[in-house]
Amino acid sequence: MNLSFQTWYKTLLISFFSILFIEVSKSQSITKESNVQLADLVNPLMGTLSKPELSNGNTYPAIGVPWGMNLWSPQTGKMGNGWMYQYTADKIRGFKQTHQPSPWMNDYGQFSMMPVNGLKLDEDSRASWFSHKAEISKPYYYSVYLADHDITTEITPTERAAQLQFTFPKSDSVHVIIDAFDQGSYIKIIPSERKIIGYSTKYSRGKYINFKDYFVVEFDKDFSNSGIWDGEKYLPEINELQSNRTAAIIGFITKKGEIVHAKVASSFISFEQAQLNLDREIGKDSFLQTEQKAKDLWNEKLGKIKVEGGTIDQTRTFYSCLYRALFFPNKLYELDKDNKIVHLSPYNGKVMPGYLFGGTGFWDTFRALYPFLNLAYPSINLEMQKGLVNDYKEGGWLPEWSSPGYANIMIGNNSASVVADAYIKGLRGYNIETLWQALKHDANNEGPIEAVGRKGVDYYNRLGYVPYNVGINENAARTLEYAYDDFAIWQLGKALGKPHSEIDTYKKRSLNYKNLYDASTRFMRGKNEDGSFQAPFNPFKWGDAFTEGNSWHYTWSVFQDMQGLINLMGGQEQFVAKLDSVFTTPPFFDDSYYGGVIHEIREMQIADMGQYAHGNQPIQHMIYLYDYAGAPWKTQYWVREVMNKLYKATPDGYCGDEDNGQTSAWYLFSAIGFYPVTPATDQYILGAPLFKKITISLDNGNKIEINAPNNSNQNKYISKMLFNEKEDTKNWLSHSALMKGAKIDFEMSNQPNKSRGIKPTDFPYSLTNDQ
Repeated sequence: MNLSFQTWYKTLLISFFSILFIEVSKSQSITKESNVQLADLVNPLMGTLSKPELSNGNTYPAIGVPWGMNLWSPQTGKMGNGWMYQYTADKIRGFKQTHQPSPWMNDYGQFSMMPVNGLKLDEDSRASWFSHKAEISKPYYYSVYLADHDITTEITPTERAAQLQFTFPKSDSVHVIIDAFDQGSYIKIIPSERKIIGYSTKYSRGKYINFKDYFVVEFDKDFSNSGIWDGEKYLPEINELQSNRTAAIIGFITKKGEIVHAKVASSFISFEQAQLNLDREIGKDSFLQTEQKAKDLWNEKLGKIKVEGGTIDQTRTFYSCLYRALFFPNKLYELDKDNKIVHLSPYNGKVMPGYLFGGTGFWDTFRALYPFLNLAYPSINLEMQKGLVNDYKEGGWLPEWSSPGYANIMIGNNSASVVADAYIKGLRGYNIETLWQALKHDANNEGPIEAVGRKGVDYYNRLGYVPYNVGINENAARTLEYAYDDFAIWQLGKALGKPHSEIDTYKKRSLNYKNLYDASTRFMRGKNEDGSFQAPFNPFKWGDAFTEGNSWHYTWSVFQDMQGLINLMGGQEQFVAKLDSVFTTPPFFDDSYYGGVIHEIREMQIADMGQYAHGNQPIQHMIYLYDYAGAPWKTQYWVREVMNKLYKATPDGYCGDEDNGQTSAWYLFSAIGFYPVTPATDQYILGAPLFKKITISLDNGNKIEINAPNNSNQNKYISKMLFNEKEDTKNWLSHSALMKGAKIDFEMSNQPNKSRGIKPTDFPYSLTNDQ
């Protein structure tokens, strides 16, 4: 090889790899110049690779619109199985209208549709093999090929309705099964109108009066035959049945490739309201028109927050999490014939005026989901607050878990946080006085079920804690959460100008966390009625005194007073060392309370992050606590570690239950660069942004612009921050300041700046400093 050829060859290689590097770099990020629509960046299958023993999200591919009353999902699980869709499943059994917030809560207001080739009635017979290679899942559109039937099903949604279209083979015996399920249902087939109406009364939690999910289905092709299946036998030519279980069987004669359309809507109020919902939301729209409207709506809502300068994976993960954060709580209200807002009350079974929402547990979502709505989508939370007013008026209590009414699960009185944070963050135009009375009522009374009001409130108010030895489970967790909830009530009372005589009690109770701190072990610990600590004590023991966690997790549940906790632990140095030990202590556990390993334990064990259990809520805020003790660079390090390691827009993309937007909201806040450790205050605690640029378009017309141009996987530390072009060393940001519009500039570095954010004046709010 002569020299000239070597030079030419070397130049060619350099040019080739330079071009390749540029193209790869382009493919690894999505910039503002990209034409990619945000809705198409979402992967609804994120989190679906889950099972009861191990959750990677416990999600299903929800086909819906933001906060829509109804969602749709392919159904791989049997009727009544909370795991309605699992990524590892081979067969689809139907396409279900659902309101399911979580597999643990299961479903209500449900029925399914399934196209089949031949007369295949029971769930096993009608089920068909499918492949993810022949499946398209978008927020606004779903399609799958059902191999055993040679039929393709497509779905696109509205708030209370949907369109389905089936592409059939040549056949004189294809059918669509509309299954209203068991526990009491009704079906009526009206061949002359190509219509089916029916209702399902099936639900999983609570006890309801007059509960029915009415539905109407309209096809665009004449039926060749019809009948009803009662769960055991087929009744041909029977067009109406009320029974334990009913399903309409609708037959068609089709040509190869023929598409049959079905328009479907439902209502909790009546058949007439279901028809009104269908006519109003779909009317004469084609499938493509409905799909485009749903896509446009998603692009609008997702577009409230625009991220730039991240990798494709980071961007897809961000918008997939944002998609999850915009479903629950979902609308349970409808518009009547006079366009008045009405709802069926789950508390009295009557049609009542006004808003209503359901499908969320405040134990999970008070932490980040509701603060996220208050920041980016306050108008929908305004409706939710109005709905809470109706919950209290109609049921006498605020719901801590609604599905759709009171569900007896989880602990705490965290509606206090949800209500207080909304008002303190600036929401107005609703009956806050009624909610104030509701908070005081629920904080001082035991409810008709454990999960409303406060279980053990008499002990708590008298002793300052819920005792370990009086037959009340998860007592230490209750005490810690009640203390924070009292803080939220006190904060709201101040904001409302209530007199000291009315609110000072709640401030005093806010310090009740101190009653459970054991200086000898430096952990929160259950305490007996006589004042002695529960013994023997094992900080690795899950459950018992705590809820879905152990003392390693709950010791940090002092959202309102980290300085007070720092003082109990002996100062900043000891506090930081204790935080560090969460990550360095092996993931030992004691599961004796449960009699086996629950999935939350397993998720902590396999994450390789010590005792840090991000897959469940109690410790999710803990990473941000370094900011309170002068070590903000450790927060910056661990936040990035969690985002990179535990989140991805793939079927195994979460590290535990997604939980109705909460685990997604943690990622969203953290990727933006801050987190609401203490809802019901004005502060967000600083982490570090994930992207080079983030723009939040606020409801009031202002914008928050966050710039970190030299951000990268290595440059994860904040060297310097400018707030509206002025240097700011604080470890927190003010919500009210952000609402005025803000420009935040970060200078990022691959080395921590250990001289920034270390002064007491830089630290976030603590109740101890407010004495």
